[in-house]
Amino acid sequence: MAADTPVEYIKHHLTNLTYGKLPGGYERADGSVVEEATWTFARTGQEAADMGFMAFHVDTLGWSIAMGVLFLGLFRFVANKATTDTPGGLQNAVEMTFEFVQGIVRDVFHGKNPLVAPLALTIFVWILLMNTLKLIPVDYIPSVAHALGLEYFKIVPTTDPNGTFGISIGVFLLILFYSFKIKGVGGFAKELSFNPFNHWSLVPFNLVLEILALIIKPISLALRLFGNMYAGEVVFILIALLPLWIQWTLNVPWAIFHILVVTLQAFIFTTLTVVYLSAAHEDH
Repeated sequence: MAADTPVEYIKHHLTNLTYGKLPGGYERADGSVVEEATWTFARTGQEAADMGFMAFHVDTLGWSIAMGVLFLGLFRFVANKATTDTPGGLQNAVEMTFEFVQGIVRDVFHGKNPLVAPLALTIFVWILLMNTLKLIPVDYIPSVAHALGLEYFKIVPTTDPNGTFGISIGVFLLILFYSFKIKGVGGFAKELSFNPFNHWSLVPFNLVLEILALIIKPISLALRLFGNMYAGEVVFILIALLPLWIQWTLNVPWAIFHILVVTLQAFIFTTLTVVYLSAAHEDH
């Protein structure tokens, strides 16, 4: 994997496999010129940046979908093979996860909505699986991808803000949907206008505070998950730059510690999602 210096190595491992559109007349890193607008894979980080907003992070999308399919397939398999006689380890793990998320919903969500519990289970397991990909040594998958002709390839979707914002924006849309559905347009507008200060003269001040707090919800959800996963990824990459004998001394303790971080971040994202949806169902 082309990385002559530590800086290049770090940049390489933190760059996504990007597919996007280069404009006509664009000069690529190898000196070739794109004669007309073309959809292609970026060969450098600069090309990825020049592709703009409509470019796709193929690795983030691919691994996100793969972990979603793994979640659905795994839980379906366990449901079909479930037994009350002598449940195996996999069934026990799935049942423990189900009961854990069910406990979160029972304790936090105070409305009535059959969608919330399945949504919380999906978010928790999906994020947990994506985060767990971080425990694969940082050089393994990129080396395989490089052998297949792919210059860049990240495997942890939650170290990409596009991935974390995709989930948080979905949650935000659900918050808005149920806020309007349960409270009505007038009720939701009244809630924004008369909280936290219940006086007509402070309505403009309340609106600024409440709208800002509403917008911050998806941003904080996305950035908290991204920041923790990205920081952990950087540490793994820095450890990989050290001599082999030091790598194992540091890698194993950091990986063990990061198992807690991986699980905690999935728990926090799920709990806050349920908290926000519970507030959206409160009709005063």
